[in-house]
Amino acid sequence: LVLDKPAGLLCVPGRGPDKQDCLSARAQQQWPDALIVPRLDQGTSGLVVMARSLAVQRALGDAFAARQVDKRSMAVVVGQPASQAMPADEALLAAMPQDGERWSLIDLPLWPDWERRPLQRVDFDLGKPSQTWWRAVTEAEASALPAVPAGCSRLWLSPVTGRTHQLRLHMQAIGHAMLGDALYATPAVQALAPRLLLQAREIGFAHPVTGERVAFALGADF
Repeated sequence: LVLDKPAGLLCVPGRGPDKQDCLSARAQQQWPDALIVPRLDQGTSGLVVMARSLAVQRALGDAFAARQVDKRSMAVVVGQPASQAMPADEALLAAMPQDGERWSLIDLPLWPDWERRPLQRVDFDLGKPSQTWWRAVTEAEASALPAVPAGCSRLWLSPVTGRTHQLRLHMQAIGHAMLGDALYATPAVQALAPRLLLQAREIGFAHPVTGERVAFALGADF
């Protein structure tokens, strides 16, 4: 199953009776064997994959872990990020999205901020390798999308790794927090949008049963 999760809905149940409504519970009402594979943050909208058996869940989980899943999200951030030099690492270059546009790489290790959970932090001593490719939405792409607030930018983001809060924290770490981000943005940037402006818009992977390459995409929801 590939489902479109709305912003504000949990992927799996949380603690407490007020956190039992979630994407997996709703899906299991129609497909009782549905099992979550990757998760999105509660504030993030967009595509979530669910398996229909334990074997498929394991296969998809292995594909995500092996970075064999193509993922692309869209976000609106404060400011206008400057393009960065290409990395020399050939493996990272191979992971760059191939769409004919210029991408930049954020390569900052992330680690849980235990004293301020659930926050994460950039940590060069303990952090796990974490990489995110990004580029600005082109003028042609933006022509079909709503305008963003003055002084802000609409970006494509393609994570190489899949750390908790990676996209949100990476953008904040380079000085361009996401609008509506209640965890990492300043109150002023939070106030620029009624929700976190981050959407998982595209995903592609080899079907775990047939091996056929499948891809799914959504229209922008902000």
